[in-house]
Amino acid sequence: MTDRPGVLRWFRYAVGGRLPERYHDWLLHDTTSKHWKARHVLRSSVGIAPLCLVWLLLPGPIQLRLAIVLMAALVSYFYSCAYMEESIDHRLSRNGFPPGTGKRIRREKAAEADAEAKARYIAIYRQSGD
Repeated sequence: MTDRPGVLRWFRYAVGGRLPERYHDWLLHDTTSKHWKARHVLRSSVGIAPLCLVWLLLPGPIQLRLAIVLMAALVSYFYSCAYMEESIDHRLSRNGFPPGTGKRIRREKAAEADAEAKARYIAIYRQSGD
């Protein structure tokens, strides 16, 4: 079982802070697991939410404030998702991993999953052809 950072340490990590070396296994899991994209969006939300809250509390008509919050959130999520892989690799580099580690690990995992799926397909196809 890998060490997971506590809530406060995770929030610091989510806004760009470094993690101690003992969390490196968890960090690789966080950035290369099956749900790495959802994890990235969640981390991005930690940075976007306070700004949206400030804009929501500005004086003015509620419709205008909601429109500002919606537009800001959409633009923020767009750029966060557009540069997702680069952001993840930068996050890993800041924590001491060689550049490109995340991309390489995700590519290796995808190749393994493809090979397993191909093997299952061949096994099923050959059984039905007999």
